Amino acid sequence: MLKGKVAVITGGTRGIGYATVKKFLENGAKVVLFGSRSETVEKALSSLKAENPDWEVSGDYPNLSDLASVKAAMQKIKDQYGKIDILVNNAGVSDSTKIEDYAEGQFDKIMSLNINGMFNAIQSVVGIMRENGGGCILNTSSMVSISGQPSGVAYPTSKFAVNGLTLSLARELGPSKIRVNAVAPGITNTDMVAALPEQMIQPMINAIPLRRIGEPEDIANAFLFLASDLASYVTGEILSVDGAMRA
Repeated sequence: MLKGKVAVITGGTRGIGYATVKKFLENGAKVVLFGSRSETVEKALSSLKAENPDWEVSGDYPNLSDLASVKAAMQKIKDQYGKIDILVNNAGVSDSTKIEDYAEGQFDKIMSLNINGMFNAIQSVVGIMRENGGGCILNTSSMVSISGQPSGVAYPTSKFAVNGLTLSLARELGPSKIRVNAVAPGITNTDMVAALPEQMIQPMINAIPLRRIGEPEDIANAFLFLASDLASYVTGEILSVDGAMRA
């Protein structure tokens, strides 16, 4: 479904990001994954290469909050492949801090990665996509961008912003044949959820109409669809992948 495409996936070393890297590779894409540190990037690359040595995958660890760092990383990819077809903005951090317990700067730090980092990646790749006659930008939103959450207001605030960015850029970049969409995962079986005790997980499952939590592959499948030509007339959408748990 992605044969010949060049994709950049931020937050690609574990969880949803790693599953998306693997899914894109399985479907013929060349992938550059971004992580926060060289150690996590190398670990992910080693795992992928062990699974299939023929996959064309590499990695980098630019500071997503620093525009110059991101631009340099994107330019390096363009120099290597001549283009970037797909950008998946998956890097982010969650939060559950009560409003009165936020330390000074904590809110800004979450917003910086979840929004500024996404903005920097998009700004760094748009010119490359325009030169190539179009492209696809995909953003990771969240179920809480629709429903909010009981605490940790910085996280849903950032994801509401992701939705606004997605909808607005779909309009702005559409004439350049750049599609912009987002996926809003529900509760997903990542490391964070796996660490929760069973007595916390089961009530979550009971509240989901499909009666299971999502798997990273469920979210990766949504990204694959939106990145592919099957979604060539889809832009400005926030696709919920949450088993209908939207409250």
